Amino acid sequence: MYEGVVQDLIDELGRLPGIGPKSAQRIAFHLLASDPADLARLQEVLGKVREGVRFCEVCGNVSANERCRICSDPRRDVALICVVEEPKDVLAVERTREFKGRYHVLGGALDPLSGVGPDQLRIKELLSRIGADEVSEVIIATDPNTEGEATATYLVRLLRDFPGLTVTRLASGLPMGGDLEFADELTLGRALTGRRAL
Repeated sequence: MYEGVVQDLIDELGRLPGIGPKSAQRIAFHLLASDPADLARLQEVLGKVREGVRFCEVCGNVSANERCRICSDPRRDVALICVVEEPKDVLAVERTREFKGRYHVLGGALDPLSGVGPDQLRIKELLSRIGADEVSEVIIATDPNTEGEATATYLVRLLRDFPGLTVTRLASGLPMGGDLEFADELTLGRALTGRRAL
């Protein structure tokens, strides 16, 4: 263990997803050896993140404005909504260039052990969008892991009652326990194209 602020930095970096103790230590010592101007830029950007990041009022994606570029694009099909867990998943689906509709970002997945229930996700907003717009299909593109599958099952039960609405799920081919963001474009594109009705 290191002393003082160095250990505090390592501890804080270690709290980031995907960063273990060794990675946190390497990053901390890289930062200590960095040029002060680089550190000042990093500090400035980190300071702006909380105030400067917005979420789209329609879909919940990260946005610079009230509406993200996808929801603002009149060429996107409003009748087709792809439901994903996180903004990073929007980017993963967009990389396939297969999807021409709009998105809905839930803000996570159901995880009762971590205290994440339906009220912590943007499920009510999804139901409002479907009820207000002329949505004909909802593609559930949650991660193929336990939490993602539970969320998909819950959504299917809620969406079943909407007349004329087709609810589909990404086709198999994505590894169980994986994340959409790590799927290659070809696999994710095929899973999107070969989606199955629920």
